[in-house]
Amino acid sequence: MRAAVLWDVDDLRIEELDLDPPRTGEVAIRMAASGVCRSDSHAVHGVHRHAMPIVLGHEGSAVVEEVGEGVTGVNPGDHVVCSWLPYCGSCRRCTAGRPVVCERLGVFDAGFLADGTTRFSHGQTRIHHNVPSSFAERSVVPANTVFRVDASLPLEQVALLGCAVMTGVGAVVNTAQVRAGRSTAVFGLGGVGLSALLGAVLAGAHPIVAVDVVPAKLQLAQELGATAVVDARAPDAVDQVREATAGGAEYAFETVGSAKVLEQAYAVTRRGGTTITVGLPHPSQAFTVPAVSLVAEERTVKGSYLGSSVPSRDIPRYVALYRAGRLPVDRLLTATVGLDDLNQAFDDLAAGTSIRQVLLF
Repeated sequence: MRAAVLWDVDDLRIEELDLDPPRTGEVAIRMAASGVCRSDSHAVHGVHRHAMPIVLGHEGSAVVEEVGEGVTGVNPGDHVVCSWLPYCGSCRRCTAGRPVVCERLGVFDAGFLADGTTRFSHGQTRIHHNVPSSFAERSVVPANTVFRVDASLPLEQVALLGCAVMTGVGAVVNTAQVRAGRSTAVFGLGGVGLSALLGAVLAGAHPIVAVDVVPAKLQLAQELGATAVVDARAPDAVDQVREATAGGAEYAFETVGSAKVLEQAYAVTRRGGTTITVGLPHPSQAFTVPAVSLVAEERTVKGSYLGSSVPSRDIPRYVALYRAGRLPVDRLLTATVGLDDLNQAFDDLAAGTSIRQVLLF
């Protein structure tokens, strides 16, 4: 089967790979669709380093082909949404309801499955996993990273639930726990940022200010429920957001992965408010704030990893909201591409000309 393999920084190639069958607690899937996310672009360009060679892709939908020993809950033929969080479920953090900070994620971060091995190979070379490695025609994943959905749902749309929606909506409803009537600002309107905006609308936040540099994204934000939009390039962008939120937002979300943008989000947060950072910046970036403001203004800065999600809880409820028309994730899908177009898709992502491209198999 074919897959996108990152051999080294800026060396992403489409290769023919072999795939071993699933072992205990694993599921073999045939990919249907995969979102093209900035996190994968960061991996390609070395912003965040991975074990290599590796099959990238972490936001997908698929059809189950085979289940390993001990797997319950899904069967061959089931349509599933894939999560990229292969938590253990038994450590103290998982049992406390915080699988995003699972104590045993290290083996997966190193590019292996739970037993410390891989199922992908290229000749004699073992290829690492980036669960679910959705830039591949087929994959093997931990059973707790796939969630059955109704076969009538379009797989190219529900694929976005696995990362963009879980991360963006989750940042609002799980991390920040925004309540109705609370003022909100969202910096960055990619797939995650617009998902955060959808989460703010869902929560009943008001007003909702959307901030970006791309006019088309600002226009879409208004269509999706933003009460005001601000061009981040404007010299008075911070003042505009503060004015639109009557003195500052109670919740400000940074979804770009930029310390500079995070400082802007902090600057628009009012006294007693919370700044939530969702994007993943380069490890060398640092965030500076006036330390006294944390105390004198009772300010809070919070990180949100995968929207502080519990996938087994959140994916089913996001599917239900999508089916009810309250979470229009289809509006985030701006283009579909094929596997051979993947490098061009990353270029389009960097240029800001797309929101969420979806790779179709």
